[in-house]
Amino acid sequence: MKGKKTAYEKTKKFLSFVDYIIQINTFLLIIGAGFVFYQFQYQFLEIREMLLNTVLGSIFFYFSMFLLVFKIAFLLYVLYHYLRYKAIEPVSDAALPYCTVIVPAYNEGRFVYDTLMSIAKSDYPSHKIQLIAIDDGSKDDTWHWIEQAKEKLGAFLIIYRQPQNAGKREALYKGFKLATGEVFVTIDSDSVIETDTLRNLVSPFVMDQNCGAVAGNVKIHNQKKAIIPKMLNVSFAFSFGFIRSAQSSMKTVLCTPGALSAYRREAVLNCLEEWANQTFLGVKTDIGEDRAMTNMILKQGYNSLFQRNALVYTNIPETYRTLRKMFTRWERSNVRENIMMARFVFTKFRQENKFGARVLLFNQSLTIFSAYPCLIAMLLMIVAYPRLFLSSTIISIAVFSIIPAVYYGIKHGKRNSVWIFTYNLFYTFALFWITPFAIITAGKRGWLTRDINTSVAEQKA
Repeated sequence: MKGKKTAYEKTKKFLSFVDYIIQINTFLLIIGAGFVFYQFQYQFLEIREMLLNTVLGSIFFYFSMFLLVFKIAFLLYVLYHYLRYKAIEPVSDAALPYCTVIVPAYNEGRFVYDTLMSIAKSDYPSHKIQLIAIDDGSKDDTWHWIEQAKEKLGAFLIIYRQPQNAGKREALYKGFKLATGEVFVTIDSDSVIETDTLRNLVSPFVMDQNCGAVAGNVKIHNQKKAIIPKMLNVSFAFSFGFIRSAQSSMKTVLCTPGALSAYRREAVLNCLEEWANQTFLGVKTDIGEDRAMTNMILKQGYNSLFQRNALVYTNIPETYRTLRKMFTRWERSNVRENIMMARFVFTKFRQENKFGARVLLFNQSLTIFSAYPCLIAMLLMIVAYPRLFLSSTIISIAVFSIIPAVYYGIKHGKRNSVWIFTYNLFYTFALFWITPFAIITAGKRGWLTRDINTSVAEQKA
């Protein structure tokens, strides 16, 4: 009725109001921290003098200085490569290779249907696509929606149902075995692509004969539904648009994401059995299949690239519980794969572009090695200098958040860019424990978020 607001409009207005309150409180917190830091900055001299008077303290002090200098230098190095990055232009229909698109699904419900329909609408020549959907023993109505897609798409879609849930890696393995394409594309079943995504994603294999893997550009599909996706939106944009662009310039994208990736057939088949049966600390792994595949392809001497123009929209967790589980899974995978990468990255694993790969690994390894010293230092500072610790930490977070905020503001608009300040504060104080925890549990199996009782937005694969 005219003149009356609908329930949706009222809810939208309320959520917008909540957003403003959160953002305002974030900056009030930063301003307050700046005031407290100014009042207690003299304590830094006390801490410095105390540290330098002991051997262990001196080691920690100079290590901290090295860490700061290296991170700044690394950021400049990444910026240099980001400025050199340029997405590969899409090739013609005639030049495009025959590709197989594999969609593994577990407890995704209606979402898998939307995923398959978005692939079917692609402007990639249909006679050059083999589309395979694998139901990994879902306990909900996922198989029903796959059948609905099959009914609509006919022979264009090949469907297969695992007799029981065996994990995403096993579902992909089945898809790779069924695949006949020159390029294998994997897309998560909670993700949708644009019409030109496949063309843009696959074109690098035509233009670069040494391209073994390509990462798509992941955008958050459910960013307007909850606070966590809104906060993560800026982080994702920076991680893909900036960091992976720079990695691509180095020919070494460290992880081709499960949401959207493409691989050269030969590269996958060369390591398929090793990948499917990968173990860590004597236990067969069932997580981090995307990082593992990227690692094994890099090890063969191939390049791994990123296509900024290959967009995919995916759902991410909306609650703290599932977010910390997802991050724990990612960090366990990082610990394992950094060790695996260290075994070949300092050898002559390819003819060119080795330095960038080594710098990227060193940066990731440094983060892991410093996790426990930083945790111990944090706990000591909280006890001895609580006000200085909290204020200096908040100010540091604000300073280092400026870069992704500026990047997002230039590329996507200023209004939402401020969420990065809220997110980094949230991560530092609510999720700081994940890396130390992941290190000591790196060999543990378990997807953690693949639960039928978990909402679709929390089943991020």
